[in-house]
Amino acid sequence: MRGIHAPLVTPFTRSGEVDVKSLERLAVHCLDNGVDGLVALGTTGEAALLTPEEQRTVLEVCRAVAGEHGRPLIAGAGTMGTGDSIRQARERAAHADALLVVVPYYLRPSEEAVVEHFAAVGAAVDVPLVPYNVPYRTGRHLSAGTLLEILALDCVAGMKHCAGAIDHDTLTVLASNPGKPVLCGDDAYIYPMLQLGAAGGIAACACLAPAAYASMFGAARRGAAAEALTIHNALLPMAEALFSEPSPAVLKACLAEAGLIGDPVVRAPLRAPRPGPVAAALEAFGALQGSVLPGQRSRGRF
Repeated sequence: MRGIHAPLVTPFTRSGEVDVKSLERLAVHCLDNGVDGLVALGTTGEAALLTPEEQRTVLEVCRAVAGEHGRPLIAGAGTMGTGDSIRQARERAAHADALLVVVPYYLRPSEEAVVEHFAAVGAAVDVPLVPYNVPYRTGRHLSAGTLLEILALDCVAGMKHCAGAIDHDTLTVLASNPGKPVLCGDDAYIYPMLQLGAAGGIAACACLAPAAYASMFGAARRGAAAEALTIHNALLPMAEALFSEPSPAVLKACLAEAGLIGDPVVRAPLRAPRPGPVAAALEAFGALQGSVLPGQRSRGRF
């Protein structure tokens, strides 16, 4: 549960069906270029907008590619309710090495109830959980003490932490050396989080630039802080552009332009991005390739 994990978009055909060939091509591209694992059915994959049949298709494709490469697959499984989260977890556990389970959103349960939620989901399946703490999406802020309590659960293998900043709770959790990996889920903060003790990241931007994120992680792990910082600084403009509109609209447009997926379509209520952010992201990606990015094995046109 270390290194860079790529949360895959779910490509669609122009007629709106899951584009299996594009999904497989993108997954292979990421793994061939150094990411340590894949994430399927996350927010980046528009999981909540897929039918149950489409969700199964995505899992089967990603499981096959991850298995062929000998890399782990993390599958998203979680809703605002404990019962429904258990149902999803049981359905997806057979395809996954771990389950990414979001903090219950919208209802804003107590911190004690959130701990009980993860314990209940973990008790229902045989694969470990990766709790997903993302308060700017869920509306439920968790204290450092609660985050450490969740990490201490036997059913938990690590945590995806997306505080939207390096706040005091983040500093406290990492300084506490919790004994389980903390993965940064905010792409722009992966380098500083690595320097503070994070074990890696779950980075949507790694779908487009997997080699760069893998190289940044490798440099940080070797203690080559200056090299890792140089890559981080080169990645930052691309990450900012890719997230300048609701994700994954800009990312899908860039992946389509690069030939890694066939079509950039997203599902409502998401909408196609404006041309400006896409151009900015592609320009930053091009500059990245021309400077710090080692040659990546592209399955697309780039």
